[in-house]
Amino acid sequence: MDLFSADHPLTRALVERSYTDLTSVQSAVLDPQIQERDLLVSAQTGSGKTVAYGLAMSSTLLGDALELEQAAEPQALVVAPTRELALQVHSELSWLYAKAGARVVSCVGGMDPRAEQRQLARGAHIVVGTPGRLRDHLERGALQAGHLKAVVLDEADEMLDMGFREDLEFILETTPQQRRTLLFSATLPKDIIAMAKRYQRDAWRIALSAGPQGHVDIEYRVVRIAPTEVEHAVVNLLRYFESPTSMIFCNTREAVRHLQAILLERGFGVVALSGELSQTERNHALQALRDGRSRVCVATDVAARGIDLPSLDLVIHAELPRNAETLQHRSGRTGRAGRKGISCLLVPISRKRRAEMLLQSAGLRVEWSGAPTAEDILKLDQERLLQHPILTAEIDSDDRAMAQALLAVRSPEELACALVRLYRTHLPAAEDVFDPGPGVPSRDDRSQSREARSPRHPRDSSTDEDGGDAVWFRLNIGRQKNADPKWLIPLICRQGKISKQEIGSIRIHERETKFEIKASAAEAFLQAVRQIKNPEGRIEPVGLNEPEQPIAPRNTAPTPRTKPSAAPMERTRERPNSPSDKPRPAGDKPRWAKTKPVGKPGGKPFGKPKRPA
Repeated sequence: MDLFSADHPLTRALVERSYTDLTSVQSAVLDPQIQERDLLVSAQTGSGKTVAYGLAMSSTLLGDALELEQAAEPQALVVAPTRELALQVHSELSWLYAKAGARVVSCVGGMDPRAEQRQLARGAHIVVGTPGRLRDHLERGALQAGHLKAVVLDEADEMLDMGFREDLEFILETTPQQRRTLLFSATLPKDIIAMAKRYQRDAWRIALSAGPQGHVDIEYRVVRIAPTEVEHAVVNLLRYFESPTSMIFCNTREAVRHLQAILLERGFGVVALSGELSQTERNHALQALRDGRSRVCVATDVAARGIDLPSLDLVIHAELPRNAETLQHRSGRTGRAGRKGISCLLVPISRKRRAEMLLQSAGLRVEWSGAPTAEDILKLDQERLLQHPILTAEIDSDDRAMAQALLAVRSPEELACALVRLYRTHLPAAEDVFDPGPGVPSRDDRSQSREARSPRHPRDSSTDEDGGDAVWFRLNIGRQKNADPKWLIPLICRQGKISKQEIGSIRIHERETKFEIKASAAEAFLQAVRQIKNPEGRIEPVGLNEPEQPIAPRNTAPTPRTKPSAAPMERTRERPNSPSDKPRPAGDKPRWAKTKPVGKPGGKPFGKPKRPA
């Protein structure tokens, strides 16, 4: 039966869900030329792949019938990498095949396997699950694969990255050879191509993820930040965009816990998703996001795989993703199925080159900017207040009577100020952020800056240990104030908004400390220092007319039998003279002259005996 006819059960389900237009991948899989053929599909994350393979296998499961037969052994098997994605697929296929009388069963890790066995025993048309749990049911005989007509591998590239190759191969080898195999993936690496050649028969390849089409619904932004202001930039981005739901990605569980604690302290409703949470805790966190009790989710890459939140409009990369594929998967949490979304990458000045390579490999051309400032957010708050429902809603008689009573005792200005205070009560405060500027220049820029530098001022910069230029600065703290690199380096990083990688040699003197800053970060460092109202110490550039001192390279060991000089690189206090440093009395023999010669056990010294005089 034609899928596009008004009587088709899947068409009626789509109409009830207000599906007026199909996405590109959904239209591609319905081509009459590829019905009943194996498919190898690469499409952008969030392009509607679940509905796409649901539509694609309808001809295999239904044929010309309007309803499926009574549920017995499953006819279709869908394999997904994570529990959340499998449960999401279960929900999508349930409403899509509801009018066809389909019974859809999920089998995922973290759930009671005995309950799943009872559901499978009662019969199912479609089974959705994770690789490990599906293999377990197959080995125990709870899942019968003899009547399977279609097998779908969803997010196949991610399943291989997560180490499910053996489980997938076991599942594919257990299912009937004449099955139809549909392989869907955001990317098509070599491993996916090899698996398709091995387990698919004359597969039709559909590639929709390449080129700019994959990013059409996502606006990418790169935000320059100081290394110590990641949390401040996240706070300001959340306040600036005011998305109904936002997701923030970190690379480790520890970073997730830290950022969640910071945002909770600032007053955001935030939940965390990481591999250390139980399935019950993950379900509670996702439910809090769906019903609006929380608006921010901090997650790792694996924990957020397959999550589909209907109001997710903002994705923040608090830490740079590992590669272009991870960037695509992260950003694909927003801009789904025709909705618009924003993806912001936070890039410290020291990671600029890595970010540029990442964006280049992803085929993205993105404008760089600083984080939203407190002034920008304040201006937006004013505009949002003017459009708030409390001001635009219709005024009834009770509201008007209370307003007149308030105006009798308070001026309009006082009431307006009170309204502003009430509005700001529920808003987290914006943070003061520093824009480090363009950051690390290119090689051509560095060569031009070297040529443009005047030869009359050779002492305003030197060469650091990496071969680049370095600029000297002075801090008015020295040995008299117990100066020590252990707390001087964090102080310099805090005031200059840099990381310790930008700091070169450090020389601690009696009343001051001189230190090197990489030339690529020196200008931004100086600007950050000058903006501090109450600095912990006064930092200023070293003057050009000061006497030149030799610069010793860092971490260089002294040559053997040579006492290292503590003059220029000394970082500790001078110790007082010991008694051994006092002049020896006349006639007193040196200490070594009183020792016995070292020899063999027989008491004879080494070497030839001297002749008698």
